[in-house]
Amino acid sequence: MKKFFVFILFVTLTGSACALSTTDAVENKILRHIDSQEAEAVMLLQKAVNINSGTMNFAGVKKVGGLFINELNSLGFETSWVDGGEFKRAGHLFGKRGDKGLKILLIGHLDTVFAKESHFQSYGELPGNKLKGPGTTDMKGGDVIIIYILRALQAAGVLDNISVQVVMTGDEESRGTPQSVANKILIDSAKWADVALGFEDGDGDPKTAVISRRSASRWTLNVTGKPAHSSQIFRDDIGYGAIFEASRILDQFRTKLSTIPNLTFNPGLIVGGTDIAQTETVSHWSAFGKSNVIAQSVMVSGGIRAVSPEQLVMARQEMQSIVTANLTHTKATLVFSDGYPPMAPTEENKKLLSMYNIISLELGFGEVVAVDPRRAGAADISFTAEHVDMAMDGLGLMGEGGHTDEEIADMNTFTQQMKRSALLIYRLSSLDEYR
Repeated sequence: MKKFFVFILFVTLTGSACALSTTDAVENKILRHIDSQEAEAVMLLQKAVNINSGTMNFAGVKKVGGLFINELNSLGFETSWVDGGEFKRAGHLFGKRGDKGLKILLIGHLDTVFAKESHFQSYGELPGNKLKGPGTTDMKGGDVIIIYILRALQAAGVLDNISVQVVMTGDEESRGTPQSVANKILIDSAKWADVALGFEDGDGDPKTAVISRRSASRWTLNVTGKPAHSSQIFRDDIGYGAIFEASRILDQFRTKLSTIPNLTFNPGLIVGGTDIAQTETVSHWSAFGKSNVIAQSVMVSGGIRAVSPEQLVMARQEMQSIVTANLTHTKATLVFSDGYPPMAPTEENKKLLSMYNIISLELGFGEVVAVDPRRAGAADISFTAEHVDMAMDGLGLMGEGGHTDEEIADMNTFTQQMKRSALLIYRLSSLDEYR
């Protein structure tokens, strides 16, 4: 942690959605500017949504990146494109501005889950102030919110008093490898920053924000047994075979670890028999076996999610302990691969949410509480959380149907999210620790 501080916040419950209940001229200027720019912001969202940027459509990802680079350039940012060739993706947008005051990292992503061949390609208006389109909430709406927060801060004279880095990744929906290279710009920016804010849509509810995300990584279990005629199974010199040993291990994972809050682990693929082989990708295997032959090999592939680094270490150690207590004439190995790290619900993250909640109440938008970590998947901010004083995500455009052709944005939350986050940045910048 770079700093430790405590701030005292006073809640005023008599605000409206139009203006603060305080007389702070800067804050009111921020709010008025956001209202004045809403139509322009919607037009930028439409442009972004109408460009296909499925993760593997490199040209499309770069085109969306170019759209936001132009916007950042107009705000006086120094921008660049981080080429993704080394990690087999399109790349990332990076922008920086300022060299004093609060150091804040704003995180978005440019790619969507909708491939170039998808039938779901364009923006459309729906009744009830809603929009439908690929990436409206996940997360081009959040990217536009970043731009218009920065515009409002500039209009109010705040932007010159802080230091900002913006990272919009091109591989959030399908991570590039090696991850050490793919994630370098995020991690480097986090090490620089005091605070990281992510503009994903969280669980789609404007009454929540994300101060904790669980990890997402994989594990592979390989088990071998002694092949023999099935009539001889359980003999002291033959043993139990690979399938019984794999079953023992998986069941002990379940009985010993499944009741730990916010820890989950799932065996998503299992293959076993006399012989097993990978046929195409890591998700395609074949097996040969017979009911009268003791199985020689088993492979299980799964995932694990934990709410903190400490919980993840504990779970891995317990799983390894289970794996090593082998049945007679069997052997097993368990290998973990790193993926998204946990974003733990730290006390500092809770303070950040408290500050955000008070702003929301003052604006008349209602209370904001933390998303249940079980409802918050891993995201870009996960790679930054351990390096900053505070981190929070789920500040983007809200809606429903993400990752489906029913992705719908609730535009009633568009300027609402801008206002809450813009005032959050302003108030953070006003703290003595960041002056």
